[in-house]
Amino acid sequence: MGKTERIKIELVKSLIGVPEKLRKIVRSLGLGKRNSTVVHLDSPAIRGSVFKVKHLIKVERVKK
Repeated sequence: MGKTERIKIELVKSLIGVPEKLRKIVRSLGLGKRNSTVVHLDSPAIRGSVFKVKHLIKVERVKK
């Protein structure tokens, strides 16, 4: 198998006042409340979602 990159995503801002479309994107990433963290495989689909809500989250690479 090839090398699989992973990214850790943390919700750092509240979803209060955020449009419903962006809330759905945050929920689809698996984030609930503030300071919740998830780890995903680095794929184009995840990167697209991250780009849409980049002002609400913090992203960092995870070493395996």
